[in-house]
Amino acid sequence: MFKVSPNPPDNSGTPSEDPLEAEKLKEAADRAFAHYFPPTTEKPPRHRKGHLFTVAPEVNTETLLANAAEDLLSISAIAANLADEVDGTRRSVALALSRMADGVQLFVERVQDHWDESEIMQARVKV
Repeated sequence: MFKVSPNPPDNSGTPSEDPLEAEKLKEAADRAFAHYFPPTTEKPPRHRKGHLFTVAPEVNTETLLANAAEDLLSISAIAANLADEVDGTRRSVALALSRMADGVQLFVERVQDHWDESEIMQARVKV
């Protein structure tokens, strides 16, 4: 079968693009690219290999301590619940985990107390 029009068709009837128009189009594209993908001046944080979880750097210390205390309470409750359901050495291990979590929670609460005291002292110094 014979094709009547060439592939791609000739554009001899339409005026060619003005070089000034092409330059304006490129400048607009560059501005749009710079707006939506701004260059970063700071390096992205290095990811350490082998770490599954990370903590966001903008989270303050008080929030981290509060979450640690809540997590330790949860661990202690889970271990105590498990100790009620098992017997023998497994019960001893579950109780030991519960008590260890309670002890670490006391450490975290003490740090929170000191943190609160230091916040109060810093507020007094600023006044």
